[in-house]
Formats: sequence, structure tokens, C-alpha cells
Amino acid sequence: MEDQSRLMSGHMGPTGQSRENVCDPGGIRTHRDLGQTQRDIGEILQKIMAITDESLEEAQARKHALNCHRLKPALFGVLCEVKERTALNMGDIKDETPPDPQVMRLDNMLIAEGVAGPEKSGASAVAAVTAAAFAAAAAAGGTPDDEDAEQADYREKLAQIRQIYHTELDKYEQACREFTSHVINLLREQSRSRPISSKEIDRMVEIIQRKFSSILTQLKQSTCEAVMILRARFLDARRKRRNFSKQAVEILNEYFYSHLANPYPSETTKEELAKKCSITVAQVGNWFGNKRIRYKKNIAKYQDEASVYFMKAAEDSASVSSQDSQLNSPVTPNSGW
Repeated sequence: MEDQSRLMSGHMGPTGQSRENVCDPGGIRTHRDLGQTQRDIGEILQKIMAITDESLEEAQARKHALNCHRLKPALFGVLCEVKERTALNMGDIKDETPPDPQVMRLDNMLIAEGVAGPEKSGASAVAAVTAAAFAAAAAAGGTPDDEDAEQADYREKLAQIRQIYHTELDKYEQACREFTSHVINLLREQSRSRPISSKEIDRMVEIIQRKFSSILTQLKQSTCEAVMILRARFLDARRKRRNFSKQAVEILNEYFYSHLANPYPSETTKEELAKKCSITVAQVGNWFGNKRIRYKKNIAKYQDEASVYFMKAAEDSASVSSQDSQLNSPVTPNSGW
């Protein structure tokens, strides 16, 4: 019994605690082990963070060492087991996102305006849309010269918008292809070290395309806004502008072509023309200014119109001369008198 008591006293301290607890008051060894574990984790994290600072040659050497390591198959098997226990079943995920109504409206508008379509140049589409738009805007009447000039300007601006849209669209598609290809190659390379299925790669491609789709939506939105601003400038303002009557246009054209050598009416003449046409003096001045510009830009086009007014003026002059000659000629006595 004495030997047994001596043996027990060898394992127990004076307070009845085990010798291990007596030698480690306050759990110092436990804290030391925990601190060592934290330091090990910190070193691992530092090594992971340092990978980004490695050169390409060092990264390739590290990857080659991992691929050639004798325990790599065992590591890959463990990762597969962990993934089977924790990962989601990709076959059960059905992510069918319905089409965005806003994007559908933007697409319909771009097609209707001739901006989006199968043709890269889009010349025929832009011309058709421009003609239809101005035909609707010209329902209240107007001069053909104004319509031709405005259509040409509108068509040019719309073609510029279409060109910018397709240029940015090509850049978007190229960037999306390059980034998607880079991610696919990266995942295929990583699949040699960790389990990555083809379904997971396809899902990642879908996620990338959804992220890029917001950029495409913004491009379509800005293009539609540019088209709306263009329509407001050319069509809506044209509807609000008062159109001259056919009689007023005839009077102004007659004066213009009868004074073609100097088509600059005086203020008095402008007032007279304004009274005849039932318009303001400012409108008369603006009409002559625009007419001079259009005539100088395309003289050959207006030669036929000028000839018509020259012939009309000659006929009017001949008619007046004939009436004057009849009034001034002596009366021939009748034979019956």
C-alpha cells in the first residue's frame, strides 16, 4: 500500500491535480499549440499571397512540380471525395432566365430605325426609314426642297449612329469572346489539379455572358437615346414649324428666279412679299437665305425649276404686251357704218 501511495503521489500534485496539469498551469501548452497552428496557417496564407508576385517561370516550375508529384493522384482523389460530399449537383440546376422586356423593346426600336439589322452598311435600311419618317412628318405639307435637304441631313446623321453602334458592338463581342476563352482555358488547366466538370465550365460561361449583357444593354440604351434625340431635332421640330402655302411658295420662287442675278430683296420688298404670302418678314428673310444656299449647292438640280419660272415670266410678259398693243391700236371703222 505504501508503494502504491508513493506511485500515485508521483502522478498527482499536492493539490490533487495531475502532474501534467501542475506542470502546465493555465493551459500554457494548449495555448502554445494553438498559437503554433495559427502561425502555420499564417505562413500558408503568406505563401498563397506571394504566388501573385512570382514570375511566369516560377509559376510554371511550381505547377510542373505539382503535376509530377507522386502524391498528386491521392490529392486529386481526396478533392473528388470532398466535392461529392459538399458540392451541388449541377444537373439539378436549371437556370433559365426569361428574356428581359426592356432589351426586347430596345432591339425592336433599333430594328425599326434601321440601326440594327443584317446589313453592316445599312444604307438601304436607313434610306427606307428616313423616307417613311419624313413622309409621315410631311403629311401637313411643305416644300420638296426642304424635304430633300432635311432627309439628306437626317440620313447622314442616322448612318453615323448606325456606324458607331456596329463599331462598339464588334468591340463588345470581341472582348466577350476573348475573356470567355481565357476563363475556359484557365478552368481546363485547373481541372488537371482539381475536379471541374464540363457542366461547370458551361455554367461559368453563362455567368460571364450575363455579366457582359449589362454592357450590351447600356450600348443599346445609349444608341436608342441618340436616335430619339435625332428624331426630336429633325422630325418633331419640323412638325411644329409652320409650312408655307403653295401660293406663298409660288410667289417667293417667282421673285427669286426673276431676280436670280441678285436674289437679295430689300426690306421694303420683304414687307410686300410678306403681305402677299401672309407670313412674317423674318420668315421671308429665312426663306431667301435657305433658298440661296440650296441653289448654290446644287445649281444643276434647280435649272429645270428656274426654266419653268422663266417661261412663265415670259408668257406673262407676252400677255401683258399683247394687251397693251390692243389698247394702244386705233379702232378700225366697220364697213356697215
